Amino acid sequence: MTFVVTENCIRCKYTDCVEVCPVDCFYEGPNFLVIHPDECIDCALCEPECPAEAIFAEDELPSDQQGFIEINAELAEVWPNITEKKDPPEDAEAWDGKPGKLEHLER
Repeated sequence: MTFVVTENCIRCKYTDCVEVCPVDCFYEGPNFLVIHPDECIDCALCEPECPAEAIFAEDELPSDQQGFIEINAELAEVWPNITEKKDPPEDAEAWDGKPGKLEHLER
């Protein structure tokens, strides 16, 4: 099992989760983070650190977020690794909780 970053991270991209990851399995895109499924050790440290509540255990993923399993796996192979916390986008709070953000995912 692995943890999965879901839709609410899009355009929020808080990086509090990155700071606590003991195996550095987060990868960063222009406006989204992903977890590499083969590197995640299922330690669960990242989940409570996400201000946007966008990280779920794979077996607890809401049904409408199932597609993010594949998105995380795909993008973790092409995006650079991130190991340190960064400032969130200036408009992160405005995007937190907005539905239908998948169309805003920048690959």
